[in-house]
Amino acid sequence: MTIYYVVKRLIYLIFTALLVSLIVFSVTQLLPANAATMILGEYATDEALAALNNKLGLNDPAPVQYLRWLSNVVQGDFGVSLRTSQPVGPTIMSALGRSAILAVFSLLLVCIIAIPLGVLAASQRGKLTDLGVSLVSYIGISLPEFVLATLLLVWLASPSIGLFPASGYVPFSEDFWGALHHIALPVLTLTIVLTAHISRMIRSEMVDTLETDFVRAARLRGLPKRRVLFHHALRNSMLPAITVIALDVGYLIGGVIVVEEVFAFPGVGRQLILAIQNRDLPMIQAGALIMACSYAVANLLADLAYGTLDKRIKY
Repeated sequence: MTIYYVVKRLIYLIFTALLVSLIVFSVTQLLPANAATMILGEYATDEALAALNNKLGLNDPAPVQYLRWLSNVVQGDFGVSLRTSQPVGPTIMSALGRSAILAVFSLLLVCIIAIPLGVLAASQRGKLTDLGVSLVSYIGISLPEFVLATLLLVWLASPSIGLFPASGYVPFSEDFWGALHHIALPVLTLTIVLTAHISRMIRSEMVDTLETDFVRAARLRGLPKRRVLFHHALRNSMLPAITVIALDVGYLIGGVIVVEEVFAFPGVGRQLILAIQNRDLPMIQAGALIMACSYAVANLLADLAYGTLDKRIKY
């Protein structure tokens, strides 16, 4: 991997972010909402609306409004929420931090569980263990997030059982164990869904890799089975899984809307839902931009990881 390639991919990332910002701004301008109306109310006079539109620059041409908005975003200013009259930046960054907590814990558990499960299923291909892992994976893939989240909510957070809180969030700085208690069900939901996808991917790739000539050669040299599985086969089977994991990172950071809504978790997804319900355009723009850029960054990291894991790849 060369510095030239890294710089080129970073330039592509910047252009992607600019294109995404243009799309987000354009789409939100088409929504049936007006900042002046949201601020003053639907019964405001035409004179008051016209004065506020002029003050906010809403009468300017769309390209001028976009460049002004983009300039503010680059400086970290996402505007003021029409729902709370508070700056969007601190609010969305706090929500992003809480969503990142779910993402980190979920990814750690997925890597700890999904990779060994995929290797185990591939090494026991056609046996009872493989069938069991495959069955569990198919169930996890088939259950939508909202169904799985609701089932866990009913089973583990019902008044009769009450193992975990049904909703809410506690900062780790205030109560570490209480915070773990509150994020347990959202993290468990995401872990089950993602483990099903990634373990199936690794199992499929491992099965193909175990039939290759270099793995047969490693076995003929008398290498231990564990070394053949994890050092030779798994390393070459991880490349397609990296793509899935990278997309899952973007999904976890900005797209856990359903899970956050079911458990009333105050992350980016829930902020975006509240913004849409209240036609809060600055918050919608900030949330959509962060979600889209998280996917772009995750794909960049996946591309860079390819070259690290597989030296045969030349950029």
